[in-house]
Amino acid sequence: MGEEKTADASAVGIGDVVSGTVEHIAPYGAFVRLENGQKAMIHISELSYNFVKNVGDVLTLSQQVTAKVIKIDDKGRIDLSIKALQAREPKPVRREEDFEKKLTSFMKQSDEKIADLNSKIKDSRGGKRRPGKK
Repeated sequence: MGEEKTADASAVGIGDVVSGTVEHIAPYGAFVRLENGQKAMIHISELSYNFVKNVGDVLTLSQQVTAKVIKIDDKGRIDLSIKALQAREPKPVRREEDFEKKLTSFMKQSDEKIADLNSKIKDSRGGKRRPGKK
């Protein structure tokens, strides 16, 4: 029996693209039955480049999925990734103009706060003297 598991584990390799059916959904991921009969798991962090709060928002039971094998551990457990097959959206390039606008706004707010604090300090020094002090 141990030899069968070894033979099955060699049926797929890291980097292979496999297809299967979602059999079970858990809070941390989904279990998939591969076409060759093996069972694999897709962790919630491997579902999408976008934040996924609930696995059920992305996958449903009996859904056919295509994923990439990203890990096979010593026990023959297979980890899959759907996001490895997705094109990653490029992050928006920050333009210097945006930075300059934000910096100018920050400096203006900072100057206003400093001026406000300085005026409060001057007011507190120029007030009435406390009784009992000379």
